[in-house]
Amino acid sequence: MTRTYLPGILAMAAIVVASNILVQFLFGQWLTWGAFTYPLAFLVTDVMNRLYGASAARRVVLVGFVVGLICSLIGTQIMGEFGPLVTVRIAVASGVAFLTAQLLDVTLFNRFREGAWWRAPLVSTVVSSAIDTALFFSIAFSASLSFIHPATDVAWATETLPLLGTGPLAPLWVSLAVADWSVKLAIALIALIPFRLITARLTVRA
Repeated sequence: MTRTYLPGILAMAAIVVASNILVQFLFGQWLTWGAFTYPLAFLVTDVMNRLYGASAARRVVLVGFVVGLICSLIGTQIMGEFGPLVTVRIAVASGVAFLTAQLLDVTLFNRFREGAWWRAPLVSTVVSSAIDTALFFSIAFSASLSFIHPATDVAWATETLPLLGTGPLAPLWVSLAVADWSVKLAIALIALIPFRLITARLTVRA
């Protein structure tokens, strides 16, 4: 049974590792390259759920969580120009957001799995990725949650600026969150294509 899940486990681990590396590199003003790889984790979870059920999907999620935790722990020990590459707050935010959102994705997918083929992956990914974004950015950067790790300086993220450079005034981290979720939403729509192709092919083989 483990061998059956192995492709999903390896894919999830690869996505988490790649995202933890690519998040260190900026793409424009509001995003990092990790924003384009991380949403693929929802695709992996949904494919596993469709093919093997919720139990298999949750196992893959737990593997991703453990891999992410290891990456965060390593990141806290690597010093960059402005301190550790991963702060304690970011590590906590990443873990909480990933586990909560991915498990919610599994639950929502099951709720809608009997409908049209696209409904379960689309609804589960859109909703859970929104929760993921809200949890990560608020835990990591919101001034009101500074008690999580008072030593972490998030003054740069709480600076008030026009939203995405043109909108109403908001903390910088809100602009980062909006840009991040916009990418997740776009990838959720695009990912319907590989989801359909992968599940259709593997279901026929089964």
